[in-house]
Amino acid sequence: MTIIRTLTSSETLAALPDLSEILSDCVNGGASVGFMLPFAPADAMTYWKSVAEAVDHGDTIHVVAELDGRTVGTVQIGLASKPNQPHRGDLMKLLVHRSARGLGVSRKLMAQVEAEAAKRGRTLLVLDTATGSEAEAIYPRFGWERVGVIPDYALFPNGAYCGTTLFYKRIAERSISSPM
Repeated sequence: MTIIRTLTSSETLAALPDLSEILSDCVNGGASVGFMLPFAPADAMTYWKSVAEAVDHGDTIHVVAELDGRTVGTVQIGLASKPNQPHRGDLMKLLVHRSARGLGVSRKLMAQVEAEAAKRGRTLLVLDTATGSEAEAIYPRFGWERVGVIPDYALFPNGAYCGTTLFYKRIAERSISSPM
């Protein structure tokens, strides 16, 4: 059975080995998520510690999926901090270990993180993902709207250029009125 949990900072730190394994597995599988090859689980520790710090400061929502006592998936929402964006969040790093794909883990992670963002007053979420990737195909199935593509936006882990596709999703009604 898959368990979906929203983690605190200390829970994120406690899950470092599994989180690092997930990130390493995804990067080594070709995911363009900000890291280059070669990439081992130990290389991910600094990144996950920064996520724990962001959770501690209230800047990030961190949700994980656990299967048979092991963390197999993760996703985050960065809570926009600019005064003119109190309603927006940035979906980041939807990652599922290749051994757990095809089990509905992504769908469960997305449902939980979107609900958590709505609880925090977010009504609009945005994301970008590598054009032509498996990830790009999944978001429309979860109700996300494709905006467009920026070519040569980043690099795949092997150094080849990749475009990024932008998406958005409204997750709740807006409550902020327009200024007069």
